Amino acid sequence: MSKEDLLIVDDEPSVRKSLVDTLRDEGYQVSSLGSAEEALSWIQKSPPDLVLLDIWLPGMDGIAALERMKKLMPDLAVVMISGHGSIEAAVRATKLGAYDFIEKPPSQERLTLVVRHALDQARLEKENLQLRETLQKRYEIIGGSAALADIQQKICSVAPTNGRVLICGESGTGKELVARAIHQQSLRREKPFVEVNCAAIPEDLIESELFGHEKGSFTGATAKRRGKFEIGDGGTIFLDEVGDMSLRTQAKVLRVLEEQRFERVGGVESITVDVRVLAASNKDLEEEIRAGRFREDLYYRLNVVPLNVPPLRERGNDIPLLANHFLREFCAEYGRREKTISASAMEVLKDYHWPGNVRELKNLIERLIIMVSSNTISPQDIQSSLRPVTPTDVGRLLGEETLREAGEQFEKDYILERLRENNWNISRTAEKLGIERSTLHRKMNDYGVRKTAKEPIREIHKQPPPQNEGPQG
Repeated sequence: MSKEDLLIVDDEPSVRKSLVDTLRDEGYQVSSLGSAEEALSWIQKSPPDLVLLDIWLPGMDGIAALERMKKLMPDLAVVMISGHGSIEAAVRATKLGAYDFIEKPPSQERLTLVVRHALDQARLEKENLQLRETLQKRYEIIGGSAALADIQQKICSVAPTNGRVLICGESGTGKELVARAIHQQSLRREKPFVEVNCAAIPEDLIESELFGHEKGSFTGATAKRRGKFEIGDGGTIFLDEVGDMSLRTQAKVLRVLEEQRFERVGGVESITVDVRVLAASNKDLEEEIRAGRFREDLYYRLNVVPLNVPPLRERGNDIPLLANHFLREFCAEYGRREKTISASAMEVLKDYHWPGNVRELKNLIERLIIMVSSNTISPQDIQSSLRPVTPTDVGRLLGEETLREAGEQFEKDYILERLRENNWNISRTAEKLGIERSTLHRKMNDYGVRKTAKEPIREIHKQPPPQNEGPQG
């Protein structure tokens, strides 16, 4: 039986009794009042799930009462009732937020159907609001450091515009969170936010993914499909790891940015879209341009407003805030009693170098929630999951010429060590590192890290090409 609370507001006692009896027989909890003034006082003290409101009331009429009710409770479900219905009154009530309009005396079938549908609609809207609030918390940017405050100030400045933004930073720093924050604070927030991970989509499918395809345009295209740009029309599209797109795809994206139109793969119809483009990369795109792997014209189209997300090691003051946030989040998700991180354990977290950035910290906290039985997380719990920097590491890194070379050497060694620990299981290693599987593959290619049959746990360095020694005599 339903437990929803209904409130009937009508100045005719016989009508109130008839409606109350009918709806109570349907299992609802029903109260009734004779004036709009009484109803306004009632809903502030005991908000109902739905109000059946007569238009013609003594004193304040139903239309004025509806307007007041919606100001007090915007999500309140209201159904208007009247013995003298008119199209004008129904239209006005609908514009003010009424769910429906029924005439007196309503049939039992009509009454119960409208009430049920109004309650279902109100429930759905409430669930959508809760889901949206949950998603906003999930993608909340946590931290109080000066570097993060600067990023948030820039987000506030650029979000209300249609300016394109290029978000740069290491893997795992939270570039997606920045993109979502820009969308959420923009005028497009009610429209779609469409994410495309350019590194995770195979080269032969990325054009179809971005622009859609027509039926029969290639093997496997059994039906027409809309692409991400079309789905994102009116909203925002986020091109994550944009530096991993091929030059051919870059040329097509450039055209969309310039003309706001494209054709589906295998199609001839020109499709026009209004979409804001945000992009992100953990690569140095200027270096990619010099190497001939990224179009300079596309770079300048995307880089209208540059945002650089600092690595976690440069945001030491944010580590306790993030750690405690993830702690509460995962304790709630796994139904565990809330744990705490001891002061000495927090110092271990703050001293760590975090090559996987915020994603690595989040993965670590989740692992600790699952594996640590004590209510207090100790330094030993954390140290067992972290790889410390050894004196040997430092000595070797000091041999590098620049800070960037030292960082690359450390990252290379760290990836190799994690691969060995996980017996070269790519998925498990990527999870431990807090990065995407495709990102790990790319880094292994960049650094020349390979596994061989003869020596399963060995790094194969790239060999220089053989020198031409001239003709042999």
